[in-house]
Amino acid sequence: MSRQRKKNKGAENSPPAQNPFGALSELEGLPEGEISPPRPTSRRDRKNTNRGRLDITRETAHRGGKVVTVVSNFKGIGLPEKQALAKSIQKSCGVGGTVKDGRIEIRGDLRDKVKEILEEAGFNPVFAGG
Repeated sequence: MSRQRKKNKGAENSPPAQNPFGALSELEGLPEGEISPPRPTSRRDRKNTNRGRLDITRETAHRGGKVVTVVSNFKGIGLPEKQALAKSIQKSCGVGGTVKDGRIEIRGDLRDKVKEILEEAGFNPVFAGG
């Protein structure tokens, strides 16, 4: 069995409720409000400034004592974009490097310079490890 709700038949023909702000238009001496420009709703035309956190570490293990700067913890970034990012880091630092196992490895201890480049690309780089 279904229950039927009682309808208020008087509410259908009643006039709309009184406007609570109607009396404000009659008052004098109120300050004029400022109309702010509309905020953009789409982010497509702006550069992405929060692409995720990246860890920057310095490693020497299994490299004969040579120092390598490693950038890891990429999320949502494909291999071609990592390779392009590695290429730009190599050119700006003037050193070699590679992309292995989803990590970017740059020859030498260049953590500060790599951090600046990644910040310009919209990432949030963090120094990890010792």
